[in-house]
Amino acid sequence: MSLLKPGCGAAALTVFALFISTPAQTRQTVFLAAASDLVYCLEDLNAVFMKENPGVSLQVATGSSGNFFAQIKHGAPFDVFLSANLDYPKALVRAGLADSSSLTIYAIGRLVLWTMHSEIEVRRGLAVLREARIRKLALANPEHAPYGRAAKAALEQAQLWQALQSKLVIGENIAQAAQFVQSGNVEAGIVALSLVLSPRLHKLGTYWEIPETSHPRLEQGAVLTRRGAGNPAAQKYLAFLRSAAARTIFDRYGFRLPN
Repeated sequence: MSLLKPGCGAAALTVFALFISTPAQTRQTVFLAAASDLVYCLEDLNAVFMKENPGVSLQVATGSSGNFFAQIKHGAPFDVFLSANLDYPKALVRAGLADSSSLTIYAIGRLVLWTMHSEIEVRRGLAVLREARIRKLALANPEHAPYGRAAKAALEQAQLWQALQSKLVIGENIAQAAQFVQSGNVEAGIVALSLVLSPRLHKLGTYWEIPETSHPRLEQGAVLTRRGAGNPAAQKYLAFLRSAAARTIFDRYGFRLPN
């Protein structure tokens, strides 16, 4: 899934169309490709950034980091890439498609087991997933979503990955996996804490944090693409992600902060 609208949200292909039809706007417009665990956090981040930079317009697409990585490799016109996995921005740098000096770890993601069903005791940990009352479990696609890969690793460590195959419902990205839980289409999901703590979801359901030792660390990286390196407004945005104001917002959404 990929969303785009001013500030947040529509399809990445729409971004390309806008870029071609309004080249003059790109001088004051920043096109962001952002991991979907940021979908709510970005609303707060971008509101503060635009208040400080009223002359800058933000166009945001959210989706899985792996899909954006592939799109940028094939020429999608993004200025800033906020990935849920540091490896993707690093790979863009190695390919000569991003500015190495801009590579930044902006947050560390956290993984949780989340349910809307009060009778499911998620505090028991992943072992609760063996119960018959959990017929479906949502997670993001491990093929291209970092949170999906982390969920798979945690289930493998708990020796549940094979046992739960018939229960798995795979979302295109972590935001879609969370939607499956929120809608009641599945009994539980392994999702990003940043989504569960968002103003829209924090009063819904119960969650249990999956120990970080059970999966690869979710170091989230940002980078200016080759196109973004020449965009002063994009440079301002990346600098803003390192600011105290941005770190306060990341902390509010449950991210661990890099030193």
